[in-house]
Amino acid sequence: MIKNILFDLDDTILDFKKAEKIALFKTLEELGVTPDDEIAQKYSRYNISQWKRLELGEITRQEVKVNRYKLLFDDIGADCSPELATEIYEEKLAVGHYFIDGAEDLLKSLCKSYNLYLVSNGSKKVQTGRLASAGISPYFKGIFISQDVGYEKPSPLFFEKVFHSIDNFSKSETAIVGDSLSSDIKGGINARIKTVWFNPRKEINDSNIIPDYEISSLSLLKKLMQEI
Repeated sequence: MIKNILFDLDDTILDFKKAEKIALFKTLEELGVTPDDEIAQKYSRYNISQWKRLELGEITRQEVKVNRYKLLFDDIGADCSPELATEIYEEKLAVGHYFIDGAEDLLKSLCKSYNLYLVSNGSKKVQTGRLASAGISPYFKGIFISQDVGYEKPSPLFFEKVFHSIDNFSKSETAIVGDSLSSDIKGGINARIKTVWFNPRKEINDSNIIPDYEISSLSLLKKLMQEI
């Protein structure tokens, strides 16, 4: 029986892709670069590649934030400062929020029957701002941001820190819900808890990371939790 649910934030509760694009466009405009969808796609690819390197322990969080802009500006031939872009972008990203469909109602419902915890690899400054805007912090009994924890998902050390903060904790009573196979699901597997892959686009999983369960809509989660 599940008692504790660990939720990822970006693209599980809040629509990060939408927020990311809006913040990126505003950042580029402030730097004198005309944004378009092609540039946004390039940024997204560089961003994902750098976060993967962080998960593997190859680079630091700060290097992720600066490298993605350095790679982008080199690609499009823009004479802009990656460091300044990083600063502007984080300020823009920390303002406002956009919910994944059904996320807010789901949290309101689940918090009455389960202990909910937030587990995020995002920047503390950005996530704190977005959580304040969304007003969802009261639904969680604990909020764990990797910058505070000292480790990143999928590291077992991240989850150990989280588990030590939960009263009467039991792995058999705990599940993680997230959209990232390499971060959330692999992390849950490493930590030996139940894993639920949120896959709204119904993408094909061609990796060796196999979740215990998969859902395409958050509306399916409450029933699933009752069945596990």
